[in-house]
Amino acid sequence: MKFKHTFNVFVDNFIVTYKLLLYRLIVLVLSLCLYTAVILPFLSSISDTTQVTALADATAQFGTAFVNLDFPAMQTGWAVLKDAFFELIDMLFARAGSVILAVVLIMLVYVIQKFLLGLGNYTAGAMINDRMAMHANSAFLGSIIKNFGKACLYNAIYAPLSFIYGLLTIAAAGGIAAGLWQMGVPVLLIIFAFATTLVFLNVILMVFTSDWLPSLIYGKTTNLKAIAYSFDYTAKGKNFLDILSNYVVLVLLVIAMNVAAVLLTFGAGLLITMPASYIILISFEFVNYCDNNEIKYFMDKNTIVKPEKEPTMTREKFFKGDLEK
Repeated sequence: MKFKHTFNVFVDNFIVTYKLLLYRLIVLVLSLCLYTAVILPFLSSISDTTQVTALADATAQFGTAFVNLDFPAMQTGWAVLKDAFFELIDMLFARAGSVILAVVLIMLVYVIQKFLLGLGNYTAGAMINDRMAMHANSAFLGSIIKNFGKACLYNAIYAPLSFIYGLLTIAAAGGIAAGLWQMGVPVLLIIFAFATTLVFLNVILMVFTSDWLPSLIYGKTTNLKAIAYSFDYTAKGKNFLDILSNYVVLVLLVIAMNVAAVLLTFGAGLLITMPASYIILISFEFVNYCDNNEIKYFMDKNTIVKPEKEPTMTREKFFKGDLEK
């Protein structure tokens, strides 16, 4: 039922997709400016070196041989290309200080980008919460201003943690792929293992952080209490496997949707599918939170999902706008 309710909530909040798209495009432009400011000076400092020139010439020669299907020239060109590449690596090691500085700055810009994108996701969550609780159409700009402080604190914690977890995930998947390569496993199976590991480890993170955002927005708790509740395996209990299975299906559907957008629309469809992916996953977080805590919510304009036993409403809670839990 959670799967079905998630897509009904997603359709009911589809307008948020366009608002999140506009916000993400603004963040993308700002991020590209920062990346350019970091990368261009570094590239300019090495663009005139003999190693870069040799690598460019070797790449061009190998490409020409490949297009012409000149196998002897390809074999020779590949050897030259490898030598040029290793010479470039040696040159970069000699400039380790500049390389490390550039890498650190790029990582910093990436964390800032994730932070800004997280503000958009938090705002989208607040809008979905308003829609589910009161079927209200909240303005994106108004929501981001209203929740700016809480969103900043949430992302100041979540963005670095997710970045570190992402690095560990890639390292783990890469380690498994490298081990399989050493064992002589076919390339297709290595790719399958790499992709499966990435999906599984990301799903695990989603499961344990699924209640963090709803706890902050609907539950109005602090980040520490929201984290403690979200990461508490015993609190999830019998729902753990249910949440895990739903996330596996949702993540695979999101991947398939974005791959289809690339292949069938030459990438243009990503303008819709990328923000829609986040709206789907955020919708599931709130549906899951409401269902597990027996909270009634609007699934669409004419449908309210109610728990089997509704909590009582006191006069004090009514005027505060909160239900007793």
